Amino acid sequence: MNISKLNSVELIKAFLDGNQSIAFSALGDKHDRYQLTQSTLSKLDYMSLPKSQKGVVIKFLIKLTGYSRQQLTRLIKQYTLTGYVRWQPARTNGFAKKYQREDILLIAETDALHNKPCGQAVKKICERAINVHGDKKYKRVSNISASQIYTFRKTKTYREKLQTFTKTHAKKSTIGTRQKPQPNKKPGYIRVDTVHQGDLRKTKGVYHINAVDEETQYEVVFAVEKISEQFLIPALEEMIASFPFRVLGFHSDNGSEYINRKVAELLDNLLIDFTKSRSRHSNDNALAESKNCSVVRKVFGYEHIPQQWAKRINVFNRQFLNPHLNYHRPCFFSEIKENKKGKQKKHYPYKNMMTPYDKLKSLPNAEDYLKPEVTFADLDEYSIEISDNESARILNKERAKLFKLIFERTVASA
Repeated sequence: MNISKLNSVELIKAFLDGNQSIAFSALGDKHDRYQLTQSTLSKLDYMSLPKSQKGVVIKFLIKLTGYSRQQLTRLIKQYTLTGYVRWQPARTNGFAKKYQREDILLIAETDALHNKPCGQAVKKICERAINVHGDKKYKRVSNISASQIYTFRKTKTYREKLQTFTKTHAKKSTIGTRQKPQPNKKPGYIRVDTVHQGDLRKTKGVYHINAVDEETQYEVVFAVEKISEQFLIPALEEMIASFPFRVLGFHSDNGSEYINRKVAELLDNLLIDFTKSRSRHSNDNALAESKNCSVVRKVFGYEHIPQQWAKRINVFNRQFLNPHLNYHRPCFFSEIKENKKGKQKKHYPYKNMMTPYDKLKSLPNAEDYLKPEVTFADLDEYSIEISDNESARILNKERAKLFKLIFERTVASA
């Protein structure tokens, strides 16, 4: 391409307007680019041009040289000061590297031998290697600083030589509020926990979901085949609907079966506050865990129950277990007393022992907490339909029938 006839800014502008869609390849040699820049600026008398025409010249040079506008600005500044555009190679007498690649590899080898101690310890080992043991490999790194050692550990050379493995760091979840629930003597704040019904030859058993109201100890036990969303979400919906009062709070431990988006969406749609246990506060979910032992384990034991029996267990829970727990099984309720030193301690007086249903009725303005379709008249009639002893006999009889059925079918299929 012959551009020697472009002697004016008007011709250059016409050239640019007519070749906007054409891709130019910049000159390959830096000397040629600098020479072209100098000759163009000199030929067009760049210093005397108005600002608008200077912009056209700069665009022309950008197209031909391939340089950025910033680079061309620097070259033009050099031309205005000296009258020349010259390439000045970098000086060869720059700063010399104090540490070489071999030193980084030596530090990596030392870290590997000593299980990667702190930087100060590695510094001391390097000093002792040359001063005490006379190892000349450590001569350059004998005076290395601890901070330089940490810098080495970030380099690619070090990481290629030494790979370190750390424990998996837990990811912080934003689901749920990490706090102890505060029912303020109101029903509707439930604690939830999962109980696994044993393994057999690496096969998981059924899972029990245990939900307990903190204020009344009203309890609902539900069985699921697996603690996946497919089984857990419908179970939680039915459990929440089983309480005679509106559920206001849902508290669980930090297990992934509850701390997930699906459960959070379910509770959010039902306008239920979602809280989870705090670190190093084992009592946050202690009520549900104590019921796991005193109720779920006493009723179902520890033996393996195959997962396919979850539906049949839920029939037993709905008809016999949950009614017995809430209307016929007395529970202790605590009182908090403060000693002379101001320390609070829970006491469980016998006078406060009653069934969860009786506790619900004893609350001030208890009717206000019931769901619209539930009345105490209906619940009273249901609670006295059979005696406590009769309820226990029926519960034990039906449990024996359930276990016999499970055992016989399991043995037959083995």
